[in-house]
Amino acid sequence: MDLRSDADKKEIPGASLVNQDHPLVVEIWNLVFMQYNRKADGSLESLPAKHVDTGMGFERLCMALQGVKSNYDTDVFTPLIREIEIITDAKYGKKEQTDIAIRVIADHIRAVAFSIADGQLPSNTGAGYVIRRILRRAVRYGFTFLNTKEPFMYRLVNVLTAGMGEAFPELSEQKQLIENVIKEEEHSFLKTLDQGLVLLDSIIEKSTEKIVDGRKAFELYDTYGFPIDLTALILSEKGYSLDEDGFNIAMQEQKTRSKKASETSKGDWEILQSDMEQEFVGYERLDADVRIVKFRKIESKKQGEQYQLVFNLTPFYAEGGGQVGDKGYLESPDGDVVYIVDTKRENNEIVHFAKNLPKKLEGTFKAVVDSKQRQRTEANHTATHLLHQALREILGTHVEQKGSAVHSKYLRFDFSHFSKMTREELDAVESFVNARIAGQLPLEEQRNVPIKEAMDNGAMALFGEKYGDAVRTIRFGKSIELCGGTHVKNTGDIWHFKIKSEGAVAAGIRRIEAITSDAVKDFYAESNRSLNEINGILGNPQDALKAVTNLQEENADLKKQIAALLKDKAKNLKGDLLKELQEKSGIRYLIKKLDLDAAGIKDLSFEMGQNQTDLFLLFATEQDGKALLSCYISKELVAAKNLNAGTIVRELGKYIQGGGGGQPFFATAGGKNPAGIPEALEKAKEYLA
Repeated sequence: MDLRSDADKKEIPGASLVNQDHPLVVEIWNLVFMQYNRKADGSLESLPAKHVDTGMGFERLCMALQGVKSNYDTDVFTPLIREIEIITDAKYGKKEQTDIAIRVIADHIRAVAFSIADGQLPSNTGAGYVIRRILRRAVRYGFTFLNTKEPFMYRLVNVLTAGMGEAFPELSEQKQLIENVIKEEEHSFLKTLDQGLVLLDSIIEKSTEKIVDGRKAFELYDTYGFPIDLTALILSEKGYSLDEDGFNIAMQEQKTRSKKASETSKGDWEILQSDMEQEFVGYERLDADVRIVKFRKIESKKQGEQYQLVFNLTPFYAEGGGQVGDKGYLESPDGDVVYIVDTKRENNEIVHFAKNLPKKLEGTFKAVVDSKQRQRTEANHTATHLLHQALREILGTHVEQKGSAVHSKYLRFDFSHFSKMTREELDAVESFVNARIAGQLPLEEQRNVPIKEAMDNGAMALFGEKYGDAVRTIRFGKSIELCGGTHVKNTGDIWHFKIKSEGAVAAGIRRIEAITSDAVKDFYAESNRSLNEINGILGNPQDALKAVTNLQEENADLKKQIAALLKDKAKNLKGDLLKELQEKSGIRYLIKKLDLDAAGIKDLSFEMGQNQTDLFLLFATEQDGKALLSCYISKELVAAKNLNAGTIVRELGKYIQGGGGGQPFFATAGGKNPAGIPEALEKAKEYLA
């Protein structure tokens, strides 16, 4: 599509500008002819079925139809841009840096909002990390160029939903969640920026040259998430420059380490049987006679050398829907056994992972699933359904599942809720689930049900999951969900359900971790052992709870007495220590190791500092194998001699393998090396010169 003026078209034909990156001669539709498969050695082989892939750029089509020269001038973006102008008090079209920032924010809010609506929450790994980086990039542009110091992007969700919600109803359905998550992420990153500014000031303060070490800047970027371009901008404003080569070297080293850690090489598939359609039989049975259809070798830093096997049919469940893949073994007729260590789905095929291959690849093998692990996993999976029902019943129908992980040893369940659950609510949820377990509800499974029929019957579709036209439903009593996983035949098989923890994972998202079956038996057995040990230590009292309460009260009283004695000790020390004061360069000082705790040293320092205007104190102590340094400087001395207690303890902290900080007149540092105290005390004298 040529969007140039008629005069420009006459001067240069549009055909000569195709694929030349001209901003107004753009591709709005393309065709890709899929003909070859590239093998591991780089050679090409013809695909058995060739096809044409096609796609259209929505924003570019809007640009062409609306007769504008930029995607950002279309009505896809203009409402967002206007809202950004209102929120930030910035003007679009006046300054290039401002325009770029506004365009970045308008573009990124769409990517982030749609991803969250589709089930992908920001996180520190995988796709969630990509979403977090996109959002933080937009926040950083607002922070740097639009002077936004408070969360603001979440306020754009309303405008986005108004424009796109009809075509994409998930935006409207998840609007509150999207706003909450984005606001919390913004708040968190703005705190990171504030911390980064303090750390950057410290780096500048310690820099002996006007060029700041690139590796220090990389540490700020990699460890604390502080953007490198913001670092460079702040440095230039303060008259410093960034060692970009050092930063790039550190970045490349980190990328190389990361790549090596996650690198996986895959060989070509070795086809043993062609035109075989794979069948999953794992709902009905845990073993089957199978043939190997194809295999290939893979290598990774983490797992080493492995093989992927595809069978003509399989009882092994492939990881999906939050449930882990099955483990088990493959046995040949002559008794040769190959262990299956994991099962995943790739390109719509169930792939089995093994450390080695059978000695003979042809013939029939017996594939056997680890029944104990499958049984425990099924118990946990069914428990997640009952837990979901319980949460909606007790907390309200606003609760929706936002993710799950079903393992053989435990289950994890993420759900939407606005506050921390109370102990009473957690007990009620446990009781609800255990009542359904005691009720021995039978599994009612239906396969290949039209999705509309399933939804009309009350089945719950889960957040972030994709469903076809025909679905499988799982019902236990009044709990009915769309689910492809494996489940117990009766809730009584779960035995018992126990919540281990409940906490927040994101704004408006809570997480419960729980156990069932054998894990609960082990939990109660361990709890009983611990109780018996505690009773033994307490002398086997009739009421262990009362005995512990009495012990806590006694301990609190003793702590108060010790604190009072230490305070008296510090007061008594005051007079003796004032007599030990020495003088140098107009400063009265004392540098000494004491036998007091941190609170006692602080009280002593301030007691000695009363009515003093020229006092410098550096005290050290050793408590529970840890070193502590405390520095007190009279406020008048801080101003007159340009001394800073925070800087002093921070620098002396390296001698005790630690660090610290505080105010210019009083600061502390802690470390794990008490042996370094004498050197730290000796070095402290240098500040008096």
